[in-house]
Amino acid sequence: MQTESMIPISYQLYSSRNFDLDETLAMLASLGIEAVEGHTPLYEDLEATRRRLDTHGLSMPTGHFSIELVEQDPAHCLKITRALQVESVLVPYLTPEQRPLDAEGWLQLAGRLTEMAKPILDAGLNFGWHNHDFEFTPCADGTLPIEYLTDACPELGLELDLAWIHVAGHDPVAWIERFAGRTLAVHVKDRAPEGENTDEDGWADVGYGVMNWELISAALKSARVPRYILEHDNPRDAERFAERSVATVRNF
Repeated sequence: MQTESMIPISYQLYSSRNFDLDETLAMLASLGIEAVEGHTPLYEDLEATRRRLDTHGLSMPTGHFSIELVEQDPAHCLKITRALQVESVLVPYLTPEQRPLDAEGWLQLAGRLTEMAKPILDAGLNFGWHNHDFEFTPCADGTLPIEYLTDACPELGLELDLAWIHVAGHDPVAWIERFAGRTLAVHVKDRAPEGENTDEDGWADVGYGVMNWELISAALKSARVPRYILEHDNPRDAERFAERSVATVRNF
């Protein structure tokens, strides 16, 4: 089991979407992981998901919620959080056609997020954004979309996906430091060397890729990031990924 001195380790269940859910939850519990992060399919049958979590002694303090659900049906979003005891509502992704094309568009999105945040924050929950690489691609004026979102929407917390920041060509340490005090959680995730792990879309188990975890872990500690969430977008073997990654993070 996790000791009290360790940062809480969670597991994004999207990583195991191609594997049996019950087997995944049992495996995570056997590794001493006590928390998971939810995503949309797990909200379809709340009673079944709650029962599974309880069976394996797992909590779900964070969850990914589509921007459509949060914006169009906040009451249902909050129903899900109550049923699963989610503490942080995180908007995880924009499809290519949803992504603004310029600074004005990103500022408009920031305004929408400000409105979306109100019922979530009023319910006593956290509200945040989970990045990919496109938020770190400069607009015409050189400003990054992530800067527009965070500057124009001060209510917005962050779940930094460290590997996507790396893929975008940025140093994760710099962004951990910049958003210290604003980061709700991080996705601890690794990238394989160029041309390797092509059958896993170029991702790697944590500690088995190119990310500099010595520097990153020091920055995470300094920034007092409260939760580390393991993720791999397409593992061939979810148990291998979880075992190896947990071992790496526990050695931070």
